[in-house]
Amino acid sequence: QNILERYGMTEAVMITSNPLKGARIPGTVGYALPDIKVRVVDKNGRGITSGDIGELEITGPNVFPGYWQMPEKTQQEFTQDGFFRTGDLATITDDGRVSIAGRSKDLIISGGYNVYPKEIEDHINRIDGVYECAVIGLPHSDFGEAVAAVVILDVARNLSQKSITEALQPLLARFKIPKSVYFADKLPRNAMGKVQKKILRTQYTAASNDEL
Repeated sequence: QNILERYGMTEAVMITSNPLKGARIPGTVGYALPDIKVRVVDKNGRGITSGDIGELEITGPNVFPGYWQMPEKTQQEFTQDGFFRTGDLATITDDGRVSIAGRSKDLIISGGYNVYPKEIEDHINRIDGVYECAVIGLPHSDFGEAVAAVVILDVARNLSQKSITEALQPLLARFKIPKSVYFADKLPRNAMGKVQKKILRTQYTAASNDEL
């Protein structure tokens, strides 16, 4: 059976879904549920063309009215026409099918290029011997941020930075290939199981300054 991929968040519960009966496209989270509107916008709040990455905004009866006793944050997170800024990066097709590209706060800007960690993570996770990984941006004197990967290996596997970057070379543009690869026993997670990239950035910044 195919996995039924959906998208939701605490502030709105369920937002989009692939059809229960019908074509499901792996890597997408489907269409907006009934009475919910979704759109993808650029940094200026303008709608963008199909296939381009931007921030996902949503509105509907499922969306919460605001943050408890935090009017300034509520005003900041909602647009003037009532859409909630999810903080998620996404693409949307002409017929409304949504794909999540990551979190806007995790976007890496390296040498003026936008680098989306999820794309790189997907490729690294397919390398034989990799259990999971997280891609982060670390401070760099020349590029602003440098792409770095924190990798957890399968038991009894012994991969090197060179073997991982070489596997990525045919798949990614040069500026997306990690300049550093760090190996760890596990990734820090919060109570919801989400990887805490802020902790990783803090942990590996010193190492980055020494190496890059």
